[in-house]
Amino acid sequence: MTRHIKLGMLTACLPGWSLARIAHWAADAGYEALEVAVWPDTGGREFEAAHLPVADFSPAQVDQTLELFAKHDLELSALAYYENNLHPEPARREEIHTHLRHAIHAAAALKVPYVGTFIGRDSSRSVPDNMREAERVLPPLVEYAGERGVRIIIENCVMEGWHPDGYPGNIAYSPELWEWMFDLGLYLNWDPSHLVWLGIDPVETILPYADHIVHAQAKDIEIDPRARNRFGSFGTVHKDGDPWRTGWWRYRVPGRGQVDWNRVVDRLYEAGFAGTLSVEHEDPLWGGIDERVLSGLRIAHRTLRPLFIAD
Repeated sequence: MTRHIKLGMLTACLPGWSLARIAHWAADAGYEALEVAVWPDTGGREFEAAHLPVADFSPAQVDQTLELFAKHDLELSALAYYENNLHPEPARREEIHTHLRHAIHAAAALKVPYVGTFIGRDSSRSVPDNMREAERVLPPLVEYAGERGVRIIIENCVMEGWHPDGYPGNIAYSPELWEWMFDLGLYLNWDPSHLVWLGIDPVETILPYADHIVHAQAKDIEIDPRARNRFGSFGTVHKDGDPWRTGWWRYRVPGRGQVDWNRVVDRLYEAGFAGTLSVEHEDPLWGGIDERVLSGLRIAHRTLRPLFIAD
């Protein structure tokens, strides 16, 4: 029997909209699930949103949220709070961990199985040193989540903008590191776009790690090989005030980049994946004003939905 994959979207691309407005639009557009952004506020960087007040989430708000999703026949696939859980400043790290626990508590109340975040990195220390620190600080968070029936899922975003020289700022960027983090009780929110610019074939990473890919994100990437020949993999040194500028690649909505979505979806089915493939819209060409963001989400839906097996 073929298992059903749901097509969802991450709400962070619409930070100025209410969750009720997003749910109404998404259901009308044909999406089946929402990965809901739950930052405490916005403004730290692009693509953050505060769509549920998880730090002060009352029973009445739980009921209202469940009623909203039932009304629109949507699934709440995960809560999203992607921050640096190895932040070098102790006070800021504790703030992040506290809010992550709030998100876990809200997920449990909503019967949502996953909360997404990053491992992160202290950029002043080596990757092995950060691994040892993660082994110290992350297990209590994993245990806190497990006691409440929630799994912590880690996106494999490189977060190169968190490092002054464009090196990885999130130590979950490669399959080698995934194997390590799985031993800590963490799971993967798999995103192919980051693998492409690292030179890793994303399709080849699905079957070996199928047991730990419990949620996936659909983000595409456009690569300029000529620019890469000049800047190298770590990108231009001239950031022009934008730490995320590489000069040779940019994120795109599915269907406008170089990810082979036909192969991706086919391999997810082969792996027995039965979770949500959630569109993460960070495409600068289809960003800015709300109408362009919505157009980007429609492009993603038109690209991906025909690849799914109908009920």
